[in-house]
Amino acid sequence: MQVNREIDDFVIQLLTGKNFAFVATLMKDGSPHITPTWIDFDGKSILINTAEGRIKQKNVSRDPHVAISIIDQNNPYNMVTIRGKVIEQTSNGADDHIDKLAKRYLGVDKYPFRSQNEKRVILKVQPEKVFYVKP
Repeated sequence: MQVNREIDDFVIQLLTGKNFAFVATLMKDGSPHITPTWIDFDGKSILINTAEGRIKQKNVSRDPHVAISIIDQNNPYNMVTIRGKVIEQTSNGADDHIDKLAKRYLGVDKYPFRSQNEKRVILKVQPEKVFYVKP
């Protein structure tokens, strides 16, 4: 069992593999909201691609605290939980990023679920506490 602030190679494998993440944010009334999502890592920040106006994006705009849980798709006992804060929201590169994630998770070149009026946004999470159990 290990708790630290570092993202090491074990955690990077979970972040950059074809593993779903469960992202928890806080609603206005303080209750938790959790959603499964695709996840990525840029070498410094955890990246969550969403659409502007979705619940998680609204929640982190008001309160940047998040918790993220990731399990290895091949072995759910390989897991990491991360607490941190959204330090940036950007639409710069978000369309290309969602296509990159669609390639990883679905094996397609373009994100197939894009709606006509959506604006993609990348939530950049700075990890503050990392907990994992190495298998």
